[in-house]
Amino acid sequence: MRERPKLSKAGTRPPAPNQPRGRRPLVAALMMSTALAALEGTIVSTAVPQIVGDLGGFSLFSWIFSGYLLALTVTIPIYGKLSDTLGRKPVLIAGIVIYLVGTILCASAWSMASLIAFRIVQGLGGGAIQGTVQTIAADLYPLKERPKIQARLSTVWATSAIAGPAIGGLLATYTHWRWIFLVNLPIGLIALWLIHRHLHEPSRTRKTPRPAIDWQGALLVFGAGSCLLIAIVQGGIAWPWLSTTSVALLSAGALCIALTVVVERRAVDPILPGWVWRRRTIAAANLALGALGLVMIAPIVFLPTYAQAVLGLGPVAAGFVLSVMTISWPTAAAFSSHLYNRIGIRRTAMIGIGLASLILAVFPLLPYPGSPWQPALLMLLLGGALGFFQLPLVVGVQATVGWSERGTATASVFFYRQIGQSVGAALFGAVANGVLTSRLGGAGDLDSVSTALENPGSLTADALERLRRAVDAAVDHVYIGAAMAAALALLALLFIAPRRFPVFDETEAQEDPV
Repeated sequence: MRERPKLSKAGTRPPAPNQPRGRRPLVAALMMSTALAALEGTIVSTAVPQIVGDLGGFSLFSWIFSGYLLALTVTIPIYGKLSDTLGRKPVLIAGIVIYLVGTILCASAWSMASLIAFRIVQGLGGGAIQGTVQTIAADLYPLKERPKIQARLSTVWATSAIAGPAIGGLLATYTHWRWIFLVNLPIGLIALWLIHRHLHEPSRTRKTPRPAIDWQGALLVFGAGSCLLIAIVQGGIAWPWLSTTSVALLSAGALCIALTVVVERRAVDPILPGWVWRRRTIAAANLALGALGLVMIAPIVFLPTYAQAVLGLGPVAAGFVLSVMTISWPTAAAFSSHLYNRIGIRRTAMIGIGLASLILAVFPLLPYPGSPWQPALLMLLLGGALGFFQLPLVVGVQATVGWSERGTATASVFFYRQIGQSVGAALFGAVANGVLTSRLGGAGDLDSVSTALENPGSLTADALERLRRAVDAAVDHVYIGAAMAAALALLALLFIAPRRFPVFDETEAQEDPV
């Protein structure tokens, strides 16, 4: 039986801006907007030594990344709801403008504290870009054609993962680290011009006046997310897990969550509507993609350390071992539609995450020290498996809702994936450090061991071998944890997701579920 989601209370939906003549410049604008968000991490990370050398504040430099991700994560659901209420165009334009303002401010930073503050401004814009681009892509293309635009956007992420470090390294070496921020300006300005000129959203007809924006709920969501993410990201690093600071942040986060539930139940048009979790399809996808966030931490954070510490590779070669995943991921995503059009979205995603779980479980079985091609092959296969997992779920969630709910639904899946990454970084970091502490006799963490391995001259041969085997064991345990997270995603799809994803018919025509 087909499940037909109801229209949101905000009013009737307008037709999607599906104009063939306007697609090409709009697709170019979406790809450029995606590039802003995709390049920020890879291009900045290569210039950290120059930034710290110029501004100082080594103890705070991790907040260059944490501050950005914090602001991005907690604002994604807010922007998603605003795009349903106000329209995609004003939200995306505002997001790009905020991001570019933050970019200019970052380039003019005079201290580490000011740079961190300006990176948070960038993140406030990045939250609007990440979710709204995906929503507009779904507006532009009907269900059967959406893998085309999604594959192009995935290619931007893949290209950025490879080109970002090279661009950042060249700019930091031959110019000044401030140019790694300014290089985004022409990309953002061109994207702004294309969006302003070519994105024309039809005026929406409403039977009732537009409800007031739920700013109270938005503030509480921001407060809850900020407190919890700061506690998760910095707990065990900047302060002990059982310290007063951790307890205070977690308590404040819990209080904000409780207040959010109360406020959102009374709101006419809540920022976090209850239907996101009442509908099995969206709830299952959110849980599965949240688990994907944990899965991605293993290769992104720990594989480069493994490649350098255990395999003895340099930074460039270690980056290549990881980057092969970004080649197979968009390729598999592009072909995923051929599979899910035959066997369905749920089965395709289950095949993808099931294979990913097996591939992750194979990693600890690699020989020590092994050859670089072995983990590279596994990452190539992992990228393909995740390409068949993520894209069908995103497309499936977007297909279950109408225009007036699509921004909220799309933002929810990316929000929970970001939450999963934050939790995964803290959880797997604790796992890795615990293994190292056990193997090294009660002292050591991954950062200090990696630093020691970068300067092996002061270590004896036995001590060096002991450290390498400890890192190997720590990363093996992380991959086992990632395999378990993938298995949890599989269980969520198996027991919560409906057998066939329902399709919302925008034109009122009868369509069969995918």
